[in-house]
Amino acid sequence: MKKLFIIALLILPFEIFPQSFTASVDETTVSVNDRFTVSFTFSGKDINGLKNFKPPAFRNFYVFSGPNQSTSIQFINGRQSASITYSYIVQAKNTGTYSIGPAQIEYNGKTYKTESLKITVVKGSNKPKQQTKNEQGISDEEIAKNLFIRAVVDKRKVYLGEQVTVTYKLYTRLNIAAQMSINKLPKYQGFWAEELETSNNISFNVEVVDVKQYRVGVLKKVALFPSQTGKLEVTPFELTVPIQIKRRRNRNNFFDDFFNDPFGYGQTIEYNAVSNKVIINVLPLPEEGKPDSFHGAVGKFKLDAQLDKTKTKTNEPITLTVKISGTGNIELLDLPEVNVPTGFEKYEPKTSEKVNRINKISGTKVAEYLMVPRVVGKREIPPIEFSYFDPAKKKYVTLKSKPFKIEIEQGERLPEVAFTEKEDVQQLGDDIRFIKTNYDDIHKKEGTVLFTTAFWLGGIIPLAFLFVIIGYKRKQDKLAGNVALLKYQRAQKIARNRLKKAKKFMIENKHEEFYTEIAQALFGYLEDKLHIPKAEFTIERAVDELKQAGIEDGLLKEVKKVAEDCEFVRFAPGAEKSSAMQSMYDQMTDVIINVEKILANRKNGK
Repeated sequence: MKKLFIIALLILPFEIFPQSFTASVDETTVSVNDRFTVSFTFSGKDINGLKNFKPPAFRNFYVFSGPNQSTSIQFINGRQSASITYSYIVQAKNTGTYSIGPAQIEYNGKTYKTESLKITVVKGSNKPKQQTKNEQGISDEEIAKNLFIRAVVDKRKVYLGEQVTVTYKLYTRLNIAAQMSINKLPKYQGFWAEELETSNNISFNVEVVDVKQYRVGVLKKVALFPSQTGKLEVTPFELTVPIQIKRRRNRNNFFDDFFNDPFGYGQTIEYNAVSNKVIINVLPLPEEGKPDSFHGAVGKFKLDAQLDKTKTKTNEPITLTVKISGTGNIELLDLPEVNVPTGFEKYEPKTSEKVNRINKISGTKVAEYLMVPRVVGKREIPPIEFSYFDPAKKKYVTLKSKPFKIEIEQGERLPEVAFTEKEDVQQLGDDIRFIKTNYDDIHKKEGTVLFTTAFWLGGIIPLAFLFVIIGYKRKQDKLAGNVALLKYQRAQKIARNRLKKAKKFMIENKHEEFYTEIAQALFGYLEDKLHIPKAEFTIERAVDELKQAGIEDGLLKEVKKVAEDCEFVRFAPGAEKSSAMQSMYDQMTDVIINVEKILANRKNGK
């Protein structure tokens, strides 16, 4: 009996705190516009053996935040108990009755599952909305009054192709405890988007909003060029902000006061900040007064055309340089046509561009036209004409260069084939021999040239080489006609070149250039490989396309992680370190190589 009593005393502490894994929700009936909290709590003697928490799918709900993790440890009569809670802030997509499936977790080799939850979603609720509060008794609504993100646009009504600048600002009256992370990037459907240059580290200024002072920092700036007319929407920018809240003491509990932090340090709470949605009204360009030389340029530009020389000789090349400079979408700018007079041979122009991404997109685009005169005389290149639409003046503007007059003298003649009489030909040294007209002596030689090895090699090798060239040319013509296929095949090469540039910037310790180039390496690669237009590209769409292409979930997570790391690197105070750049470079290289291997194998049917 005594032994049984001792055994019972030994077992009792473990039975007082059995392990359990439960699911709970703050409301079972919610409005379709309400956000509510779903929590999964594991309780037991300790939580050191926990691993592999797997949440439910949340198929019929939007997830705004989570998993937000909190732990609790208690001592009752000298015995310890502990719990850990994973919480999500969600919102229903539509009205109806839905089920939130079970979550699961492993503890010391055993798997625990929660029960499913039933949620009824109605159109509206007559009861006042309850505020969800954290452990410190502070609701999300209270935090939202003191910390929020605003998407500020410089104009809400623009013309097709006109730049509109969106600036994302963080307003806060709270202390930000650590590095922020991106939950969801905004989508720019119907826009060509260009990231504008901002500081890697947020610099805060003071602004007054509704008689309250806020510290305000710029998160990111984007230049948008609408490619469609009508009302276009920019989706919200979502950011997880870790804020520091001071602990509140319970004056009625001596132990709470004893264990409270005497130095006033607070607890870190992760808050999901969501910016406002932006609507841009895009007007079509007027048809009245549209010149024939207009090819879609919108902004304000200057034209400069220069000819390297006005006097030349036949068969000696001349260069016409055409430069367009100003503010507008330089990358999509179509250069003006150059009409060459008869007697000239014109080659494809060599183009280059330089883009300035500070506040307003501006820069220059240059084309160099190489032309070769073939005839003697005076020729004139007509004026170069370039037209653009000026949104400030609300009218089209046409720029013209002066005409270019060229004097062409006789230069060195190209070799010509001519027939003449034998007596008209003079021998110059020993170089010229008369054409043999009597072939009788050929047959007197041993053998015949027709059946020699040298004859067949001399005939077959050039012929085979000609077929190779024709095949290559047809392949290039096919690729040139299929822009998507051309981009697909060149994606890896372009990404490799960008990674080389990024490595050079890393060696030179140029942080901003490094992160810009390495981001473009991944984004440009995915755009070309997945045939996604640049204006419609988002990392979420790229991940969906990769999933349909058969990329495994593990690699999809790596792609999303390196993309998001590259995007919010400006928020990280230590992002300038060389070790961080090297780590980012290695991760980006591995991801592109792994994706390329799988896509290549899929294409080859392996």
